This record gives sequence, C-alpha cells and structure tokens, in this order.
Amino acid sequence: MHGGSLEDAVDRVISLCGSAQHKDNHLVSATSAHGLVFARRHAAFRRVLKGFFLNLPDGKPIAWAGRRLKGAAAMRQCRGSDFFMAVIDRSADRPIKHFYCGGKTGVAAKLRDVCADRYGNRNCVGVFFPPFREMSDQELQALAGEINRSDADIVWVGLSTPKQEVFATRLARFTRVHVLATIGAAFDFHVGNVKEAPGIFRRFGLEWFYRLCTEPRRLYRRYTEVVPLFILYNLIDLVRAGAGKTDDLTDTGERCGV
Repeated sequence: MHGGSLEDAVDRVISLCGSAQHKDNHLVSATSAHGLVFARRHAAFRRVLKGFFLNLPDGKPIAWAGRRLKGAAAMRQCRGSDFFMAVIDRSADRPIKHFYCGGKTGVAAKLRDVCADRYGNRNCVGVFFPPFREMSDQELQALAGEINRSDADIVWVGLSTPKQEVFATRLARFTRVHVLATIGAAFDFHVGNVKEAPGIFRRFGLEWFYRLCTEPRRLYRRYTEVVPLFILYNLIDLVRAGAGKTDDLTDTGERCGV
C-alpha cells in the first residue's frame, strides 16, 4: 500500500508521464476496503493487486490502520476521485494525454467536457464505454490499438472492484502508455451522477456509511460484509505482527499493493 500522501502519488504519476522513458504501463489503483477484503478472500485477485505499481489507500480507515497498526506514519488517504482531480488539474498545462474508459454510456464523454470546463484540461484523446460482460482478448487488442494510436499517457478506468483492476491488468498487456489508473466511482462523482459524501462524513471515515444510506439496495450486502471483515483482518494482522510474523499483504511500502 502506498505509504505517503496524495501529493506524493500525484507527483510520481506526473513524473512518470513527463519522463522520456519507455511507456511501461504502470498500474495504479485507488484501493478501497472492499478491494482489500476481496483480495484476502480471493488469491487470484490478491495476485492482481500485488502486480500494481501503486495501490492508493482510497478509504480513510485504511490510512488509519496503516498509520496506527502498520507503522506507516506518513500514510494518508488518497481518494480515487481526489487523485483523478489532482492529476487532471496539475497536467492541464502539460503535454500529458488522457484516455477515459468506463462509466455508463455517455459518462466518459461528459467527463471529458467537465475536465475541459472545470479544470481547463483539454488533453483528452479518447473515451470508451466497456460492455458489462468480460471483453475478449481480441476486443482488448482493438481497444489498445485505439489507445496506442491516440498516444495517450494515462488511461483512466472507472468501473467497480474487482472488475476494474482485472480489466486494467488485461488491457496493459497490449497498451503502450505510462499509467493505467483505476479510480472506481470517480467518473460518476465528477459528472454529478452520484453525490459525494459531505465533508463531515469523509473527515470521520464514514463515507462508506453515507453511500450505504444513499444506495442501500445496491451496497447493503457489500458493506455489511466488508466492514466487519476489514476490522477482523486488521486485528489478525496486529496479532501476527506482535508474534513476529509478517504478511506481504500488510506491507506499507511503495510497491506492495495490499
């Protein structure tokens, strides 16, 4: 898990895109508690996250656990929507090209307009709406061809976990970009389709509770399972650490994902 601040993560991505080095398809994910719990329960997804260049602590409880239980004193919450906004804002006057991939029909195109109007960033070179089903390798190659021809530097993927991380990992086999970043509901937040939690909920780590209240039918099962398991897994990690045992999923270094 990324052990620094949002600004640190933004600096790293901007630096990658501004370098003359080969485009190496660095994978970045804004990783929620849902993603961490899913990774603990599914080895295949655990391996996917461990292959990411950066996994950002999307939820404040993750950052709290990192600082207080895992020894990552500098870890701060890096919300996917904030990370996207900061990179778009910082790169508005730079030759960094963006490709938006995700959301419902028309959302990515609307996001392109929002970024141009709100942040003055007109460097979007393409949009794509993935089908709800799993795409074949041939379809991913065709999409990658479009992305490569656009000369994009960053591909933003706005789907849900674990679909978006798996999608980005598969797409990265065929693309030539600096970064593929998965940012969850950020597309919908920025175009106004989904209302973000008020500041007081975010300040106290209750954004999940606000979203549960606003979308109970869709999120009830997820959060009633994720919240207690997230607490349980962190307690287990704390006990293991006290016994001198380590688990690379709890590593708070720059590279480790979960």
